[in-house]
Amino acid sequence: MIISTTDSVPNKEITEIIDIARGSTVRARHIGRDIFAGLKNIVGGEIEEYTKLQAEAREQAMQRMVQDAERMNADAILNVRLTTSMVMQGASEILAYGTAVKLK
Repeated sequence: MIISTTDSVPNKEITEIIDIARGSTVRARHIGRDIFAGLKNIVGGEIEEYTKLQAEAREQAMQRMVQDAERMNADAILNVRLTTSMVMQGASEILAYGTAVKLK
């Protein structure tokens, strides 16, 4: 599966625009991570626990987007974007989406 933030693939022709491929996950903070994050907030610096949580969530959303595109028999997902929104206090959704296409 070709995944790109561009609207085309070099040396490939788009023969069909299938649909929007999407994948999401909702993640909540963890009390253990919150304790370490609170301590880090006092002294400053990167809050690595949250960085890892966000990275894992992005990867899962991307994997689910690819699975959605595979279900549609797409060859590529173009114009891929990621977005996030808070669902409730302490929990946010990561959404990955793009245009599923067939290539020649």
